[in-house]
Amino acid sequence: MDRSPTPKLNRRDFMKATIYAIGGLIGVTLAIPAVAYIVGPALTKVTQNWIKLGAIDKIEENTPTLFKATITDQTGWINSQEEISVYVLTEDGQTYTALSNVCTHLGCHVRWNPDDSEFACPCHNGVFAKDGSVISGPPPRPLDHFQTKVENGFLYILRG
Repeated sequence: MDRSPTPKLNRRDFMKATIYAIGGLIGVTLAIPAVAYIVGPALTKVTQNWIKLGAIDKIEENTPTLFKATITDQTGWINSQEEISVYVLTEDGQTYTALSNVCTHLGCHVRWNPDDSEFACPCHNGVFAKDGSVISGPPPRPLDHFQTKVENGFLYILRG
């Protein structure tokens, strides 16, 4: 008969095991909320962000009308407010074209010049047509367009 002595847990080994168990419990307790904090914003659903500009009866036909809107963006845990300006044009009162008023060259704000029927950028003399296409100057591309919709007499644009 082979009798091997059963190992006894001495006091030092018991304290080590207890300290490791408590440390592991604290680590797991802190890790779960930290992972949720970091990963949480990435798991939120992306929704379409329709921005209400104003009533469609304020838009004159064949003349770009400037609308301003303040929007609140949430990026992760940070909220920020931004004011955007959009020129809206309609030629028939049924379909609407929404153009950004930010020049595609260096981000200056363009202005509608009714005498020449064009948008002019005051920074570097960029000139855009009524539809937003580049006529002259340094802008590399046309003015940005927004998708539009009308609900209950109000115009909305889709901001990506």
